[in-house]
Amino acid sequence: MRDVGTVVRGIRTPIIKEGDDLARIVVDSVLKASESENFELEDRDVVAITEAVVGISEGNFATLDQIAKDIKNKLNTDHLGIVFPILSRNRFAVLLSAMARSTKKITLLSSYPSDEVGNDILYKEDLRKNNVNPSSDVISEEEYKEKYSHFKHLFTGVNMYEVYRDLVLKEGCEFEMVFSNNPETILNYTNTVINCDIHTRLETKERLQKAGAKVLMMSEILNESVDGSGYSPYGLLGSNRSTETRVKLFPRTGDVLVNKVQELFKEKTGKTIEVMVYGDGAFKDPVGKIWELADPVVSPAYTKGLEGSPNEIKLKYFSENQFKDLHGEELNNAMKEAIKEKDKELKGTMATQGTTPRRYTDLLGSLCDLTSGSGDKGTPVVLVQRYFTNYSND
Repeated sequence: MRDVGTVVRGIRTPIIKEGDDLARIVVDSVLKASESENFELEDRDVVAITEAVVGISEGNFATLDQIAKDIKNKLNTDHLGIVFPILSRNRFAVLLSAMARSTKKITLLSSYPSDEVGNDILYKEDLRKNNVNPSSDVISEEEYKEKYSHFKHLFTGVNMYEVYRDLVLKEGCEFEMVFSNNPETILNYTNTVINCDIHTRLETKERLQKAGAKVLMMSEILNESVDGSGYSPYGLLGSNRSTETRVKLFPRTGDVLVNKVQELFKEKTGKTIEVMVYGDGAFKDPVGKIWELADPVVSPAYTKGLEGSPNEIKLKYFSENQFKDLHGEELNNAMKEAIKEKDKELKGTMATQGTTPRRYTDLLGSLCDLTSGSGDKGTPVVLVQRYFTNYSND
């Protein structure tokens, strides 16, 4: 039996720029690493590529003016409601500037005490002190400034109310902010709305439309090119700040890329390598309570071999139940046979209790996101080996 199971390596590449042949760079970088680190590729190894370099290489960018033009063409209002944006200088602030360019006044409706992915906008203890019920109470801008504006984010040290206010005013647009967990609250101010939530966007849009609003989701902005801009099937969702006047959009050619990379590996190594593009994983910080999933999906593109979910038995359950009287080599052999003979579909059985019934792409994407990081590691490609092996494999 092998002494090592899954192995994960961050693969360094050259700095990726617009127009680069990313498929070739990915394959060459992995093969170079295999030579320098003395390892061999195996069938069903996984090569994962961060969405950031995919979007950069395909030139999937848009300017604030292009975003503003698309919004104006689709909504054409002097008073725009912005509902449930995440509180992020990287993810949303630059988009808010573009939204401000499309109108004369913005009323921003923020959820509280935190946004969709866990970023706080006020201190929870202040809500208890003021006897506020988040499920029903609305906090006005004046009340926020009086009772809650001393808030500073645990990690960034900033107050996003101030950041968003200043960005909108800088564009020559009037600004007000209100705090409520009911999207319909925005209709007290305007009935023309962009709902900016990510994973609950369809539900929010439906609620607002039923209440009489004219609604556009962020996924419906720049879902096609405007004046030569980039675009994405996810619209503005998953975008990141590129410069002060430009954003990088979520990839649109990932399916072509992953299949090309797989073909190149087959040509050069004879191995069938699975390939995926990944964005944010699904890690939740235990201190800041931030859920790292500001992208619409973990993986927007992957090869067919990564479809599905794990079908695993829980070794601990078998060791402490069916095999409680076995030890040493006898226990090892019995466990291997149990794995080999397991049913094709174990979902719902006691044998799987405590396992993780998530999709392979979500599990692998989370693993790769934590491996590559979001700073200066210089490893936008991650190689995962032996992920699909188990205790019974020699």
